[in-house]
Amino acid sequence: MANIEKLAEELVGLTVLEVNELSNVLKDKYGIEPAAAAVAVAAPAAAGGEVAATESAKSEYDVVLKDAGGQKVAVIKAVKDITNLGLGEAKALVDGAPKTILEKAKTADAEEAKKKLEEAGATVELT
Repeated sequence: MANIEKLAEELVGLTVLEVNELSNVLKDKYGIEPAAAAVAVAAPAAAGGEVAATESAKSEYDVVLKDAGGQKVAVIKAVKDITNLGLGEAKALVDGAPKTILEKAKTADAEEAKKKLEEAGATVELT
């Protein structure tokens, strides 16, 4: 039998992105629609303090490319994938940094875009 207390501690410690991934796994693999579970997991995390409450209150972010870094080609490819722009348009965005890549993106989408861009070597800010 699983240690319920340990499982609860792990769930409370999940980030927003991890909660979203858990939601997708429960839905896709097990057919469980976890809307209520995600709220239950997010609520205790937000109770942790003012900062957590502020972060969870904001549901949309602009993804701003601050600097392309040393891997400019990889960043252009990432921008192209994220925005569905053509190669030339993506290059123009990267060349014009700092530039907003996504506007009013949902939290999970903004976090995912930030992760992809940072993995490509860019400096990114969510505003």
